[in-house]
Amino acid sequence: MAKKTRNDAIFVKPNSFKLRKLKSAKKNSKVFRSKYLNSLSKFSLASIIVILSFFGLPVITNFLSENFKTNIEVSNISKKKFDLTFNNKKIVNEKKVDQQTNLENVYDDIDVFISEEDNSNTIRFSASTIEQLFEDTKYNLKSVKETKLVNIGNSIDHLPNEMKKIESVKKRKNLFIQIVLPLIIEENTKIRLDRKKLFAILNKNNNSKSDKDWLLKKFKQYGVKKNDLSSLKIRMDEIPVSLAIAQAAKETGWGTSRFAQEGNALFGQWTWSGEGIKPAGADSNSKHKVAKFRVLKASVKAYQRNLNTHSGYKEFRRERAIQRDNDGKLNSLELVKYLDKYAETGVEYTKILKKIIQQNSLTEFDDVKILPTTKKLKNLI
Repeated sequence: MAKKTRNDAIFVKPNSFKLRKLKSAKKNSKVFRSKYLNSLSKFSLASIIVILSFFGLPVITNFLSENFKTNIEVSNISKKKFDLTFNNKKIVNEKKVDQQTNLENVYDDIDVFISEEDNSNTIRFSASTIEQLFEDTKYNLKSVKETKLVNIGNSIDHLPNEMKKIESVKKRKNLFIQIVLPLIIEENTKIRLDRKKLFAILNKNNNSKSDKDWLLKKFKQYGVKKNDLSSLKIRMDEIPVSLAIAQAAKETGWGTSRFAQEGNALFGQWTWSGEGIKPAGADSNSKHKVAKFRVLKASVKAYQRNLNTHSGYKEFRRERAIQRDNDGKLNSLELVKYLDKYAETGVEYTKILKKIIQQNSLTEFDDVKILPTTKKLKNLI
């Protein structure tokens, strides 16, 4: 008997098939309607949110600005301009940069003009005592040149009275350099750290209130008007060690002058007010004096601030900025040409400074740094 294959379709009633198809269509219609209504409601809700955001966002922003001012950050909108100014030599050479100066608060943080009584608060060591101190701490110029490091713990507040009595010129020069070198490098290091902080601030997209306060303080110290950051960057920079030593040597006769001995004045800066030392043989009508300082370090700081702020040295600062842009290193033998306004002898003065630098190999000290006492300080330097 032949086997039969069952075809289930044969046993389905015609009306039953149509009914199933109709039910399926109705079901699909309900699903479509439900999806349509759901999409429409979502679209409507999104539209309402957008409209409310458009009109409500300014109100919310104003509310937050008025009620949460303590957490405000100042946006550094001129960051792009800074990047151009600090890395583009053409902008450095613009006439408007580093032109206006306000010297009113430049020396507020320096013991510039002091009374005779204040000068007795620190100890003046004899030359032999200082030499013994340097020997005990193994501080000598040969070692400094080899290691390129100097211990600022060897700082001396006053030059010894016996400087003139040291017969050996070489010995007198070496002692003088040993005394002023740590002072110059310490102040240069402070400027370097400030400069590093300045660049860190400029590289931020937003500046905090503390950043802004720090900048305002530096604007005053460097006599910068109208919060001109371009000028601040040009002024906030180091003075080459060799140049500073040469000027100190020239102005004090390698530490033997009356101004250096009595007033810790290493750079012969003049003052028309406050305490100072009147030059011998000065005209009776002359009111200027040589500024005196409590300690030698204050004299170094005032000297650096003078070169970094006074309008007479803007060409010096411009050339220094160009050297920074080129390879980052400062060339004292080139920069010295722009200090002709420092003395009445003008160009002759700069020639003498250049000769002092070369004859005493002072450029060997230009890359000397302070001996770091901590790992943190080492990383900062």
